[in-house]
Amino acid sequence: MTIDTPPPSLSVLTVPATDVQAAADFATHPDVRRLLGSRDPATWILRGQGLVGLGRSAEFRVRGGTRFTSARVWWDAVRDAAVVNDRVNRPGTGLLAFGAFAFSPSSTADSGLVVPELVIGSDDHGAWVTMIRVGSSDLTVSDVDAAWRSLVVESPAALETHDAAETGGAASSYPTATPGALDENRWMEAVADGVGMIQAGDLEKLVLARDVVVNVGRPIDLSAVLARLSDRYDSCWTYCVRLGGAEDPDAGRLLGATPEMLIRVKQGTASARVLAGTLDRHDLPDGANPEDFAGVTLGGSDKQQREHKFAVDSLLAGLSPYAETVHGEEEPFILALPNVWHLASDVRAQLRTGVDGTLPSPLELAEAVHPTAAVCGTPTEVAGGAIEDLERMDRGLYAGPVGWLDASGNGEWGIALRGAVQADSQRARVSAGCGIVAESDPQAELAETWAKLRPMLEALPAIHD
Repeated sequence: MTIDTPPPSLSVLTVPATDVQAAADFATHPDVRRLLGSRDPATWILRGQGLVGLGRSAEFRVRGGTRFTSARVWWDAVRDAAVVNDRVNRPGTGLLAFGAFAFSPSSTADSGLVVPELVIGSDDHGAWVTMIRVGSSDLTVSDVDAAWRSLVVESPAALETHDAAETGGAASSYPTATPGALDENRWMEAVADGVGMIQAGDLEKLVLARDVVVNVGRPIDLSAVLARLSDRYDSCWTYCVRLGGAEDPDAGRLLGATPEMLIRVKQGTASARVLAGTLDRHDLPDGANPEDFAGVTLGGSDKQQREHKFAVDSLLAGLSPYAETVHGEEEPFILALPNVWHLASDVRAQLRTGVDGTLPSPLELAEAVHPTAAVCGTPTEVAGGAIEDLERMDRGLYAGPVGWLDASGNGEWGIALRGAVQADSQRARVSAGCGIVAESDPQAELAETWAKLRPMLEALPAIHD
């Protein structure tokens, strides 16, 4: 496959943050959440570490069934044409792009990659700054310093936001949240239809999602929303990426805090975190021990265990052809989040070198394992068709891969869950889904969607202290 538009010629310089005078204070306390006040950030943050991208030097947008392949071809061309001076040489340094891909090949939403002008990263070994400029030029630390002063808005600590009141999760708790494609009753009817398909033997598992539209009533404070998500859900990956092209500069921005890692590739090793099986923390009985309650309710449920196994098996089926060895726990563990508990399994694989002597790229692996049964169902093709018939909506970027990749074959692609897509400066579409099996009860599944909608519904009204 070829790309009609020639790739840009990029110059790249990565230096330790300690080398950049304007970043001196940040380098002392390199929590990337401090940078969320900057304009239109792209983010990938876990416990204050990760990546923040500012500005944009290049972008590629695509739709359809070849969206992953087209993006790989474009990225390979950009990588091959770039002149890179990487003085740090760790995963996430050098030439890098953020990206997001639609759940379905039939989606009308743009998928693609964004190459920022400035990327600030941090890990256990320290912080770095990467500058990416169009054209052939010898970048210097002075250029990086100037870009920092132009693009970065730094706060002395992670932004603080007002805590939203914990509510019962009912629609009435969020008066500005209105039904999207289906109202509650019609969505429960869709769940019942899905259960009927499973009981008839058409498929084993189906994941059905629904959406609500939130009107904040004022411009959404992006920095406050991201700060709240990355602080309260610090064991999740806080993501944000905006593919351009819309007349409204806020339209199409994807943001959220996902607990699910679709695929991570670092120095030839791939890993993933699979989630399926959910318990709302609001269901905790008075006086009960949370860990014991979650362990017994999730771990002892045949329904939840089977739902989880479908998700793990689908991930392994997609990953195994690319791996020398694959290792996963025999039993799932309980992942505790502020809003829910999940059954979770971590998978690790040593990647196999191809006939051309190279390892598979993170994008190739993301395409191979997407969609897992955690967001689609089993069998995949049948479940995908049922989703389109029953949900009555275009999922867009919801439940698709979101994350980043660098030019050295490293990358992290999560599943775009617990998030939203901005419609404009004041409105956002928030989606959540549930795994449906033969024993599923529509009313219980509806309650689960409210539990999963809760992180974004609470974060969107966030304001600064």
